[in-house]
Amino acid sequence: MSSQSVSVAGRTLKVSNLDKVLYPATGTTKGEVLNYYVTHADQILPELRDRPVTRIRFPEGVAANSFFEKNLPPGAPSWLPRVTVPTPGSSRGRDTLTFPLVPDLAALVYLVNLGSLELHVPQWRVDDDGNPLPPDRLVVDLDPGPGAGLEECARVALLVRERLAAVGLETRPVTSGSKGMQLYAPLEGIRTSDEVSAVAKSLAERLEEDHPSLITSRMTKALRPGKIFLDWSQNNAAKTTICPWSLRGRERPQVALPRTWDEVEAAAEGEEPLTQRTIDEV
Repeated sequence: MSSQSVSVAGRTLKVSNLDKVLYPATGTTKGEVLNYYVTHADQILPELRDRPVTRIRFPEGVAANSFFEKNLPPGAPSWLPRVTVPTPGSSRGRDTLTFPLVPDLAALVYLVNLGSLELHVPQWRVDDDGNPLPPDRLVVDLDPGPGAGLEECARVALLVRERLAAVGLETRPVTSGSKGMQLYAPLEGIRTSDEVSAVAKSLAERLEEDHPSLITSRMTKALRPGKIFLDWSQNNAAKTTICPWSLRGRERPQVALPRTWDEVEAAAEGEEPLTQRTIDEV
């Protein structure tokens, strides 16, 4: 295994196998992935700050096996920040899990060097003592069913924006790097995750009532062809969404990319297609 030492944010890190191809379809190497994250650290670090980070690791690339990793990686250096938080309803029966935090470039490079292509975070942060805070944002996940795509997502995004604006919430769109889109609305951090989930569920159900041919609020796959599933459940405290600016472990190195409303409006009107963007396009 070829490796080299690099100095990152005051830390000396070993990075390895920089020539390994992680995305065979485009020939994108591990070195190019690391370069993307370093180049865009100013964008992604504020999104990650104070949020426990779940990773999807692709140590041999996207054509090979991957795995979710919530807990601190084995052998993690002592300087890597971490937080132990309750995990109610854990599928493995754990009461708590210790997650890494990513406050700086050194922590980011360390995790990406382990093959962590995807970085997922909850809608809440932790305080200085490591205690979970109320969610500081609401998320609506727009998931296109068979026969639907980003044009339909864009049309639905405008409907969601209008409804949330009516209650004083501004939204920002992010194409997911996979199939759909997320919409984020910042919150004051005074409502519980259950309360935010209830608001998101009500929003999804009302939009389904008003636009039944375009929207479903239910996960049932038989209801989804040609429609956009408004997944309100991502506001559950135990759930995570892909972090804006994170890569995705898809065939191509696509990015969960913040977009402008001008782009979304143009796509909804059929003027300019909205596409998932790769690291080269970003």
